[in-house]
Amino acid sequence: IICRDPYPLQIVSQTGKTPVALVAGDFRNVGIIDLAVLNYDEQSVDLLLGNSKNTYQTEIIYDAGSAPSFAFTDDISGDGLPDIIITNKKDGTISVLLDNPGDSFQSTTTYAVGQSPVSVVGGDFTGNGDFDVIVANYDDNTLRLLFGTAGRFSEIFLTITVGLQPIYIISGDFNLDGRLDWAVVHYGDNTIHVGISRGFGIFENSQIYKVGDHPVAMASTDLNHDEILDLIVVNYGNNNVGVLLGNDDGTFQAQISYDVGIGPNAIVIADFNNDANMDIALTLLNESFVSVLFGDGNGGFRKPDKFKVGSSPNSLTANDFNRDGIIDLAVTNSGENTWEILINMGNGTFRSDFRYASGSNPVSIVAADFSVDGLMDVMVISQGDNTAALILGNGDGTFRCRIPYRLQMQSTWMATGDFNGDRNLDLVLTNANNHSISLIFGNGHGTFHSEISFEINVSSSFIVAHDLNNDNKLDLIIVANKNDSVIIALGNGDGTFQNRTRVRTGSQPSSIAINDFNNDQIPDLAVSNYGTQTISILLGRGNGNFHFQKTFECGVNPSFVISADFNLDHNMDLATANLGENSFSILLGTGNGTFLSKTRYLAEREPIMIMSDDFNVDNITDIAVVNRLSDNVEVFFGGTNMTFSTIKHYGTNDKPNPAVAYDFNKDGKVDLAVLHTLSNKLYVFLNQCA
Repeated sequence: IICRDPYPLQIVSQTGKTPVALVAGDFRNVGIIDLAVLNYDEQSVDLLLGNSKNTYQTEIIYDAGSAPSFAFTDDISGDGLPDIIITNKKDGTISVLLDNPGDSFQSTTTYAVGQSPVSVVGGDFTGNGDFDVIVANYDDNTLRLLFGTAGRFSEIFLTITVGLQPIYIISGDFNLDGRLDWAVVHYGDNTIHVGISRGFGIFENSQIYKVGDHPVAMASTDLNHDEILDLIVVNYGNNNVGVLLGNDDGTFQAQISYDVGIGPNAIVIADFNNDANMDIALTLLNESFVSVLFGDGNGGFRKPDKFKVGSSPNSLTANDFNRDGIIDLAVTNSGENTWEILINMGNGTFRSDFRYASGSNPVSIVAADFSVDGLMDVMVISQGDNTAALILGNGDGTFRCRIPYRLQMQSTWMATGDFNGDRNLDLVLTNANNHSISLIFGNGHGTFHSEISFEINVSSSFIVAHDLNNDNKLDLIIVANKNDSVIIALGNGDGTFQNRTRVRTGSQPSSIAINDFNNDQIPDLAVSNYGTQTISILLGRGNGNFHFQKTFECGVNPSFVISADFNLDHNMDLATANLGENSFSILLGTGNGTFLSKTRYLAEREPIMIMSDDFNVDNITDIAVVNRLSDNVEVFFGGTNMTFSTIKHYGTNDKPNPAVAYDFNKDGKVDLAVLHTLSNKLYVFLNQCA
């Protein structure tokens, strides 16, 4: 039985702005294929880490309200799954996302709560077994208690007037009576209010405690092993944290302060060094560090240790992200729209390998196993674009999310290979606005060194890497589209290249295919010439030089050329995508460096790229054409005598352009990945043929 629909399902992932090229490779040396995506307008390369399923699924976006500011996670509906509550500062609401089994949430439910809600906490505040929430409203100086039933909240609520500008609320049983109490910190009057529960949603004996200047966050835990909850408050204005040790009657002792660094603004509590004492981790907004204070078990702390993170860190959460039994940290960096994992090394230090792309102005991050697969996921709330992004974990401390690497300039094409001989994959890019190319050397675990640029004295638009002179060192072949030539740069094997040589082609060369066209075991070049509607054949001499070109007609405005043995005669053939006439052409090779006249096949609108392989596992070469204006990938399944009896269309939307065919999940079948420059998305089609 011949498979006629290898790609029934598509997986859509987010990319950076205006993706223009992608390459596949094992950038971490772990036996799993990753993808690198080049984003033109964002001036970045995104690394998308492959996982055990190689789905390359990035964040799953959910709409929040206007200006979301804080996220809280717990099992709100009582079904054993972690749910999410988001405060929306600008429209005075909270958004509730109830989890489904798998990788999704139910539709967002919104509740009005007051003016400028900035923090929320949940629990059974009434003692009836249902999950309630209390919201801190910054602008009207109130708390609002919403009574819950099975994940929903009643229109009946309780309003509690508190101090000036309540900014952060927590809950706990502060007086050991089995009821859930609350504590709220006030930015405007530098105080904490504690509400002691009397049951049924009634709170009495509100105690007020003076703390430092402009407190912004708070946490509670037992710091001194007396089984009584203590309070830890973040005093932004004093650059310190204040510790208020608890008494067994719900009252607290006077604050003891510890300096932490400049601009502390978020806090988590956990035992980071496995000494059974609770420690403190804080983000330092004005230093771009995380500050960790290790506890002594008596309520005191050592001087802080600092760990470098991204620009303007503003929220964090703690969990064991790589399943090694040690608590790690996740941090959002609002100054650069990223988030990152700090892996706990178990010796009091943290290591950050990757920074992942977030939405605009990330403000809150929470962690839980949202997909119920035993792996820790994260949810990132971004205020600038009013989104909540679910990012699924791989279980090893990495996540299915974009890892952006900023570039010095806008780049148009990309290739990969080991250019410096360290057995790690590197990247080489053509730069749009000056006469240079850039090299980014890989470290072998998914990170890269700083970008290095080389002048080539011509404008370039396409690049490939290949060993042209059989010295086991990768060379570069660069399309100089405005100079009607290709540039050859022979590699030295150490990341440097010899003086460039120029080889003439036809008008407006657009792409290159490399193969042995005359069966002399020396690599030759086929160059598609967009302006002259031809292919230039440059036969190799074996030393990196080439004979003068021979040209063959192919079709109107060939945008891309590939090489394969389409008729199984052991001679390499050519195929071009002809943008100007909505077709593709096949030129059969004779084995001596010449080709027969083209055979033309109709495609849909604006075929921009062409690929070939055995897509339906019938041992016959097929062709896939990316049709830019038809918004699809058109697969032509090969038959006998160079016929294509069956055609299948796979819709992709939004003007697809660059694509790659590769066995991403190592199941022996060829998959497809297609980029979309308008919607900033990556479509991955995993081959489902039996």
